[in-house]
Amino acid sequence: MTKKICISGYYGFDNFGDETILKILVENIKKYCDDAVITVFSSNPHKTAKELGVNSIHTFNIKALINSVMHCDCLISGGGSLLQDATSKKSLIYYLFVLFSAQFFRKRTIIFAQGIGPVNDKFLRRLTANVIKKAKYVTLRDIKSVNLVKQWGIDAFLCNDPVWNIEINNIQKQKKTGIQLRAYSFLTDEFLSELARLVNKYYSDKEINIFSLQNNIDLKVCEDFKQRLSALNPKLNVKVIKNCSNEKLIEDVSSLDDLIAMRYHACLIGIKAGVKVLPLSYDIKVETLAKEFDMEYVDLKSTGSFSDIFERFFNSTKQLDRKKIESLFFDFKTLCEKI
Repeated sequence: MTKKICISGYYGFDNFGDETILKILVENIKKYCDDAVITVFSSNPHKTAKELGVNSIHTFNIKALINSVMHCDCLISGGGSLLQDATSKKSLIYYLFVLFSAQFFRKRTIIFAQGIGPVNDKFLRRLTANVIKKAKYVTLRDIKSVNLVKQWGIDAFLCNDPVWNIEINNIQKQKKTGIQLRAYSFLTDEFLSELARLVNKYYSDKEINIFSLQNNIDLKVCEDFKQRLSALNPKLNVKVIKNCSNEKLIEDVSSLDDLIAMRYHACLIGIKAGVKVLPLSYDIKVETLAKEFDMEYVDLKSTGSFSDIFERFFNSTKQLDRKKIESLFFDFKTLCEKI
C-alpha cells in the first residue's frame, strides 16, 4: 500500500548537517517503505527533488504545503533544532504551523531527531508542548530535550544523531589539517589570532584546508582566517574548501590527519572517519559530543588561553573507541513502522 509522507525541516539552505540528515532519512524511508511517495518542504525544491528523487515544494508555498499535508498519511518534522525561539519566534511559529496543519487534518505526525528548546515565550511554550503531545512518535537527540518535554508531561525516546548511520569509505590520510569555522558571537578577533598562531606553530608542514559548510554563514570567516594565516606565514599552503557536494565534503574531511572544527556534524564526520578531532564548542551539543568521547575541546565562551589544550591535542596519541562509534546509529526501522 502506497504511503504518502511529507517531510518538514531546515532543508534547501545548503547546511551540511541538515542536508545530510535529510538524505539519510529519505534513503531509509525508501528502504523500509517500498511504495513511499515522499514530498519535502524545501527552500530550494528543484535541487532537493533532483538530488534525492523526491517531490518537493517551496517551504513558504503555503497553499501547496497545506494541499500536500491534506493528502499525506504522515508528516515527519525534523531533524535539527526546529522547535525553539532562541533563533527567532517566526521560525518556531512556522514549524508549529506545519505540525498543527497535519494534526488538524488528523494525519500522523512524527518528531524526528530534534533538539527541543529553549522556548522562552510562555504562549509558544504551551503551544509547542500541545503539538508535541499529539505526535505519534517523538525522538529527541539529547537528554536535555527529553527532560524538558518530560516536564511538559510528554514521553520521548532519546536517539542518536542520524548522521552516525552514514557509511564512510576507508580513505587514506593525506597529511592535511582541516579547520572548520562558522560565524558566531563567541568567535572573536582575539580567538582567531590565537588560533592562527597555534595552527602555524603546529601544522606549518601540512596542507591546511579551511572548510565552509554553509557559505552564507561560514565563508566570510573562513576567508578571513586564510588571510590571517597567510599574513602570519606566507609560505603556508592554505586552501578554502567551498561549494562542494556533501559527498565530496565527507570524502575531504575523511582524508585529513587532524580536524579543528566548530560545527557538530563536522566533528561527527571526523570522529566517524577516524580523524583526530579538536571540537571548538560554541554550543552545548558540541561540548556534549566531546565529553561523550572524553576528548580535548575548546570552550569558545571561555576568554582564557587555550594553548595548553591545543598542545595536549597535538601530542595526544589516544584512539577513540571504534566499537562505540560503530554502535551509534538511529533506529530507522522503528521510525518507519510508525509512519
